[in-house]
Amino acid sequence: MTLRFHDDGTFRVLQMADIQDGPEVNRDTIRMIEAAINEAKPDLVVFTGDQIRGYDPAYIDTFLRRRGENPGARVRLVTEIEAKLHGIHRRIAARRDPDLPPQDDVVTMDDLMNDTRQKVRDTFSAFLGPVINAGVPFAATYGNHDFQCGILPDEQDDIYREFPGCLNPEADAAGGSPLAIEPGTFALPVLSSDGSEHVAMGVMLVNSGDYAGKPEENDAQYPRYVAHSRGLDLADSDGYGTPSAEAIAWLGDVQRTLAERNGDGEPVPSITFQHIPPQEFYDCLTEVPAWTPNAVEGARNYAGRCYVLNDAVCRPGSRLGEAIGCADENVGEVDALREAGGYFALYCGHDHKNSFVGHVHDLDLGYAPTCGFECYGPKSRLRGIRLFEFREDDPAAYETRMLTWGDLVGRYSGNELRVFFEDHCVTGAATLRNELRRPQVFATVALTLSTGFAAIVRSIARRLRR
Repeated sequence: MTLRFHDDGTFRVLQMADIQDGPEVNRDTIRMIEAAINEAKPDLVVFTGDQIRGYDPAYIDTFLRRRGENPGARVRLVTEIEAKLHGIHRRIAARRDPDLPPQDDVVTMDDLMNDTRQKVRDTFSAFLGPVINAGVPFAATYGNHDFQCGILPDEQDDIYREFPGCLNPEADAAGGSPLAIEPGTFALPVLSSDGSEHVAMGVMLVNSGDYAGKPEENDAQYPRYVAHSRGLDLADSDGYGTPSAEAIAWLGDVQRTLAERNGDGEPVPSITFQHIPPQEFYDCLTEVPAWTPNAVEGARNYAGRCYVLNDAVCRPGSRLGEAIGCADENVGEVDALREAGGYFALYCGHDHKNSFVGHVHDLDLGYAPTCGFECYGPKSRLRGIRLFEFREDDPAAYETRMLTWGDLVGRYSGNELRVFFEDHCVTGAATLRNELRRPQVFATVALTLSTGFAAIVRSIARRLRR
């Protein structure tokens, strides 16, 4: 399938981030996708990771907290509680004697994995339905939760390719596209409107990894992780992952491949999509005192410092709703983009409440928030899908805006109680402080405490008058 600019020189892309759902995809998520496609009439849909809610209780039998573990070996406590609330009973694989006939009451790991494959297929079918029905091609990369269902990205790639319109190519090592290096890391050339084979723009997807550490060394090298493997923090003690060294090198290699294809030796104007943001996203922010309203406390390497958007570099309409969840290690991805030439933007997902776009290091660094309704995120009206419109004569001068639930559907979702909890969910001291910096939350807490204090004073006064 060939991507090409229209005769009027335009090309439209929708970025969908963090659907993060199980086999029964939330109806509001489907409505959001349908409405965005009807509004935007896109030429391409890009899914930037965490399409699968890998920690969903539906996948409890094969859950992988970290790559390299045995499926179902370390299920987090929250998932077990959620499974009980949904009436899901965990099944434990048992060995089957190959010399004996199959038994209906014996479940093997192969059985459990096949069940999970079908659940993944059902999940894809649900959220891809509106995309396929509209005849829009799509591509997908991966986040830090997709693999946790037990099916790794290489096999998820195969499942995606079962659906019409999928542009995920097989990597060159498998005899596939020379523009692909690994599952989730590949280039999609967008050709000129004149009908030639000239590549006018590149849409690059990068697999940004999942969690830090080597899978084969999880048990031996990460005792803190092993000790707390059932905890709430899915990032565990070692933080988030990064793109592979091969992917970083590929960013330059693929530009040279496209330049050779065009025959002019020039890098192709390109936009990159991935899941986890690099550390340079913090350069779109300004450090402020801790008491600043709506300030957000940084995470991990940036913990203990508070930030707001830097209006001097961020586009109007930008929103900062939570800490930037980057890796502890900077692997030089932004430097690689600049050195390769041609790249003008890097957009991510991962941090569900963020939707800002800033220009730093000669690049636009931006977010799309979650478009799902089965995960934490902002208020319903602020969840959405990012639209890009590129012009062939200058792709770097693109326009982008959010298509939000509030604009497309309405102010409220089908389950506002859940959304309220997800918007105000506190998972630690930092998120509690962030909540208290929100003026409405602070005012509500202050009013509640003052009302309670006044009631206590009145009660004491009445007792003293007796």
